[in-house]
Amino acid sequence: MKVTLSVIKADVGSLAGHHMVHPQQIEEASKELQKSKDNGLLIDFYVTGVGDDLQLIMTHTQGVDNPKIHGLAWDVFTKVTENVSKKLKLYAAGQDLLSTAFSGNLKGMGPGVAEGEIEERPSEPIVIFMADKTEPGAWNLPLYKIFADPFNTAGLVIDQSLHGGFTFRVMDVMEGKMIDLHTPEESYDLLALIGTPGRYIIQSIYRRSDGLLAAVASTTRLSLIAGRYVGKDDPVLFVRAQHGLPAVGEILEGFAMPHLVAGWMRGSHHGPLMPVGLKNAKCTRFDGPPRVVALGFQLCEGKLIGPADLFDDPAFDLSRLIANQIADFMRRHGPFMPARLGPEEMEYTTLPIILKKLESRFKPIP
Repeated sequence: MKVTLSVIKADVGSLAGHHMVHPQQIEEASKELQKSKDNGLLIDFYVTGVGDDLQLIMTHTQGVDNPKIHGLAWDVFTKVTENVSKKLKLYAAGQDLLSTAFSGNLKGMGPGVAEGEIEERPSEPIVIFMADKTEPGAWNLPLYKIFADPFNTAGLVIDQSLHGGFTFRVMDVMEGKMIDLHTPEESYDLLALIGTPGRYIIQSIYRRSDGLLAAVASTTRLSLIAGRYVGKDDPVLFVRAQHGLPAVGEILEGFAMPHLVAGWMRGSHHGPLMPVGLKNAKCTRFDGPPRVVALGFQLCEGKLIGPADLFDDPAFDLSRLIANQIADFMRRHGPFMPARLGPEEMEYTTLPIILKKLESRFKPIP
C-alpha cells in the first residue's frame, strides 16, 4: 500500500515567550484534522507540540506536495492562530506564517515540511524527530552517523542488506541547488559539504540497492525566505527503520552525543542538541538549550500506531547531563564567538542595524 507521510510544523504562538505550545492549540488543530479524517482526505493524524512549534503528523494517499494537504495544514495553522493564539495573546502568534494567503504549496511560506510517499512494508516502523531552537542543518551529523558511520550503526558491517550503502541528497540552500552523493565511496565528499550545516543540508536518503526512501528532512530556512531573523527553523525529520535499514536503536544512537547546533537564544548562538521526552520539550534556559524529541510509530495501512516516546528513557540521562554541561560552558562565553554565531549567520539578525549606526564612526587605519 502506498502511503504519504507528511510531517508539517509551524510556530503559531506560544505560552510564556518561546516556551511551549498551549494545550488549546493542540486541541484546536486536532479538531480541524479530525474533520479531514472524517471526510476521507486523511487516513490518520497525530498532533503534538515541541517547544513553541505545533506539529502535524498526517498520513494520506494524496502524494507529496499535494495542494489539498498543504492547504489543510495552512488552514489549521491560521485557524489556530486566529482562534487560540491571538485570543489568548500568546507570544509571536502566527510567527512562521510568512504570507497572508495560501498559494498551493507550503514551500517558501514558513512552515517546515518533511514529506515522502512510501510503499508500506509488512512491518513499517518509523521514527519522527522534531527539534526546537535550531535549524535543518542540525540533522546532518546524526543522519551521517545513522546511515554512514559503522561505529554508530553496527548493521553497516554485520547486516548484508546495508552493505550497498546509501545515497544522500544534499541541498545547497544558498544557491538553490542539490547533489546526490553515495556512501561509502563518496563519504569524504559528503562530509566536506555537510560539515557546513548552515548551507549544505541533507534533504533525503535512499537505499542504493533498490532506491527505497529511508529518510526525509525539512530544509526550509526562514531567514533566507524573509531576509531577516524570524525565529530559527526548528526542523522535522522522519526515518524508516529495520528490515534492511538501520534498527531503531541505531537511529536513536545518532543523537546520543548532544552535538553543537546553531539556534538557541534569538537564533544567534551555538548550543547542544538535547534529546528529551515530550514532557520535557519545553525550552527554558536561555530559551533552550536546543532539544529534540523522537516519536516512534508503526504504520498499519496508513494508520499511526503509537507513539512511543523514545527519548523518554533513563538511557539518555547521561546525554542530557552532558548537554547541560555543554550549555553551561557555552553560556560562559557571553556574546563572544564561538558561543555566538559567526557574521555570515548574524546578518539576518539586528546586528546589521547596529553596524549601520556605527558606520560613520569607522576611520581608516593610519
